[in-house]
Amino acid sequence: MLLTKHKSNGQIRWAVDHFFLPPSFNLSTLLEMSRETMLEVLAQLSDGESAFGEEEAPIDPHQEVWAAGVTYLRSRDARKAESTVADMYQTVYEAERPEIFSKSLGWRVSGSGGVIRIRKDSKWNVPEPELVLVINRYNEIVGYCAGNDVSSRDIEGENPLYLPQAKIYNGSCALGHGILLCDPDAIKDIPIRLEIQRANQMIFSGDANTSMMKRSFPELAEFLTRELDFPHGVFLMTGTCLVPDEFSLQAGDKVRIQVGELTIENEVQS
Repeated sequence: MLLTKHKSNGQIRWAVDHFFLPPSFNLSTLLEMSRETMLEVLAQLSDGESAFGEEEAPIDPHQEVWAAGVTYLRSRDARKAESTVADMYQTVYEAERPEIFSKSLGWRVSGSGGVIRIRKDSKWNVPEPELVLVINRYNEIVGYCAGNDVSSRDIEGENPLYLPQAKIYNGSCALGHGILLCDPDAIKDIPIRLEIQRANQMIFSGDANTSMMKRSFPELAEFLTRELDFPHGVFLMTGTCLVPDEFSLQAGDKVRIQVGELTIENEVQS
């Protein structure tokens, strides 16, 4: 099942498999249910009206996006290269406890076709393509979407305590184009692709796979929800291993991320 969010006739409507759900339903309502109940309800709810209108980021305004870092070997190596305290990232990569941090509230998130930004006080900004877990209030993984964890690498590299400024700012988080509801076991081997265009020329392309991760998705979800409740569900970015070398985003660049069956495209603004 594919959940999408649409702005239609001045209203926000959610849809499943391209058919609108009743106006009273939103993602928070669905993620208050167990995975089994949610799937049963969705199978019965579609009113037969085809979904239309501009697609929005598939998240409700008050929901939270969190992120995990240094979950791939390539990410560890890139973070070590940029940082003045490189051994810290080696320690995090090998440690039992993962790096997890708050990324965005739903109302700040861009959808596919929206804009992402680079900080004016940063000289090294990169996209980070990631599979994003969708987790319900019972801490069950119910599906995933595509995500872009836009980051200012020079700010984080200067001092790890600057991580919030490197990761959290206007236009630093994008999700889309919808949420693919699936069994957690079905997302162990998902291809991820990143493409960047500048002036209509491809300047970077790369591929990865979630099977390359050091940590498992249930492990990351368990650490996030160990001492935090999310009564309306939560999104968890799971890290990246596609890190463009000697590259920084510029205004006007177009970033395309594909995670499994889902695609998100954004244009960069400064």
